[in-house]
Amino acid sequence: MMLKGKNRVWTLLIAALLHGCGGSDDETTPVVPPAAEKTPLLGELINRTTFANPYAHIPAQCYIETSGGTQNACLFCHSNGAFKLGLGNNNPQAGYEPIVGNLQLEYAFVALNYPHVVNGSRMPWENTLQPEKLRAALRQTQGANSDPATWDMQRYIREDNWSAAYQQRPASPLDWDSGIDSPFRLFPGLDPADLPADADGFIRSNKAQNGHFHDGQGYQTGWRAVNFMPYGIFTPHSGSVSGIYLRLPKIFMQNAQEQFDLAIYQANLDLVARAIQDRLRDDDKTYQGAATKITVQRGLYPLGTEIAHPLHYVDVAADGTDPNISPFPGTRSRRVKEIRYMYKYQAYDPTAVAPGNKSETAPIYAHRQQGWIDNGAGWYLAGYIEAADGALRPQTPSELTQCVGCHSGNVYQAGAIHAPMNSGTGNTIDSTWSFPRQWRDGGWAEMNYFGYRADRQASADNTPGAATRTGDPINRGHRQGEFKFFLDHVVGASLYGDMPDAMETFLAAQIQTAKGYSTHWLPLDTRSAESLLASQQQRLRLIRELTQGGDYLDTQGHIQAALLYPPQRASLDGAARYRQVVVTQRYDLGKDVFPDTPFTLRYYRRSPEAFSHQDGRAYQLGEIITDRPIDTEPTRFTYGYGIDKTLIDENRPFDQGGTYYADYVPLLE
Repeated sequence: MMLKGKNRVWTLLIAALLHGCGGSDDETTPVVPPAAEKTPLLGELINRTTFANPYAHIPAQCYIETSGGTQNACLFCHSNGAFKLGLGNNNPQAGYEPIVGNLQLEYAFVALNYPHVVNGSRMPWENTLQPEKLRAALRQTQGANSDPATWDMQRYIREDNWSAAYQQRPASPLDWDSGIDSPFRLFPGLDPADLPADADGFIRSNKAQNGHFHDGQGYQTGWRAVNFMPYGIFTPHSGSVSGIYLRLPKIFMQNAQEQFDLAIYQANLDLVARAIQDRLRDDDKTYQGAATKITVQRGLYPLGTEIAHPLHYVDVAADGTDPNISPFPGTRSRRVKEIRYMYKYQAYDPTAVAPGNKSETAPIYAHRQQGWIDNGAGWYLAGYIEAADGALRPQTPSELTQCVGCHSGNVYQAGAIHAPMNSGTGNTIDSTWSFPRQWRDGGWAEMNYFGYRADRQASADNTPGAATRTGDPINRGHRQGEFKFFLDHVVGASLYGDMPDAMETFLAAQIQTAKGYSTHWLPLDTRSAESLLASQQQRLRLIRELTQGGDYLDTQGHIQAALLYPPQRASLDGAARYRQVVVTQRYDLGKDVFPDTPFTLRYYRRSPEAFSHQDGRAYQLGEIITDRPIDTEPTRFTYGYGIDKTLIDENRPFDQGGTYYADYVPLLE
């Protein structure tokens, strides 16, 4: 931006004053324009039927088969637990609310303006469903340079694309919104040069402009790293791993005399953790210091909370010990796939709206160039993703709609200023996933995926390292280890129910009759629907024998490395598949790309549970499921909605192979 007249004089005067106060070249304070130059943060209401994928808020994982009910990944999103606790969520999705229904039992996908707009029961995530179409698009885009086998993915994932994007952020990193109309307006003010976090989780800088105050160890940026129990979405086996950083407004950093005070800030951060994780004490009424007039609200973040979420490629050599590989631990590569950001701008009262009153057909409220969207539940969500050349760019409104699907809540639309769409799941706390799952011991630290340590001697096809964190954290609700519970209900590595080769190899070697198991581990038998179901039922039983006997832990009590971390070759192959999406810019068609379509997205139904294509054609054994049945009666409220059953049996007990669980809550002991 070019400054003229009085504005230019003002800028030069401020620069001279800063120079006179002893500023150095590496501590230049960004010039903030006068208030008159700041522009309001305004978006526009956008009809989602104009998007290539109008149903981007429904993740690809929601379309998978459950292998006759033996794989229930649905429970980790569609639950009643947080709602029944009254804990920052009003989206019961496991049968508590009749209008919503039970999303563990039904593929009840919505329909926008049906039949004029395609219905949500047609699987829109083409990159995940049919990876060969992505490869064809890559050839069309790149021609002779389209062979991923020629890409040097190790070099690519070790390049830094975060710093260049951060440098495009206008004004002070201490402000959540610069007030300047820029594509990087809401890029989080977290300087990657200040990472990784210190041992106490705080992000300190040697640059004065990056900090609110000097706490004796460095300039305190206010950001603090969060180490949490990983979920079945962003894990090393999935090809994407997370960092999470949280910051509160400066009033939470000040004592009663409005002086910056690290002890006060630590106490207030711990109060937020207790509020979100349902650990509040009787005397936890208000925040401390200058924030003493702000009430602590159970299950809710205070206004002004910021959350930054870099999403990294997996680099199995990255454990935080060699900054030449990556400054980050936990297989987190130097390169990021995305930088995600949340800012809580508006109060959210989950008790103000009855379940089932939300509107998923409303338009989104977003900005087409600035890369942000309103989640409809009090938060702005911003996202920056790789352009074709690997540099970060703001996400489009349709790409951002994917974020609202997982990070949202139920709000009374008629009372909203601009009535944006809201969505969300049944198990987030105030629209968030990670912070509720923070480790109690070591939870203020860089996300490290069970304290991963690389084995520099491991071959490209072997397990690349090991966990150093002992044990499996116990969930407060089901009173079992979280990883055990996941294996017992998903029988796979992620919410797709897939089983990577490294896991298959480990299970085949471990689960043997000679080691006390009822039978050997066996591969899936896809010759018929009956044989697939029988083999999957047996695999479910054997997985539960493994976890019950404790063999999913090694002799030191760490989770077996093969169940967590992919070999180097597999991780680089996965990175190359994702880079095909980057090069073609087909994010609207899916970010998860497998070597071949997962079996959980193929048709293996027996006659009693059979269904046909929407046009009446019969599915063939092993065919890719591109669409599911819908309600075709125009007089019903559910006209155009999905009506297919998941085949999960809510009445089958766990000890008889049941996988149903309605009240999952993502809280640890």
